[in-house]
Amino acid sequence: MKLQVVLEPSNEGGYTVHVPSLPGCISEGETVEEALENIQEAIELYLEPLEDELITFHPPISM
Repeated sequence: MKLQVVLEPSNEGGYTVHVPSLPGCISEGETVEEALENIQEAIELYLEPLEDELITFHPPISM
């Protein structure tokens, strides 16, 4: 899955990053690399409850 992230310099230093398509999914880091790593973890945590509710459909097996 590909998601757009927005990376902005923070007034306090470092970077803030958020995912527009996932409201409230925000993280930060001292470097660009750290901010991107942190948002990846935030995305995984954000989507985790949705994964728990997914129902896997298996078509019936013909015999």
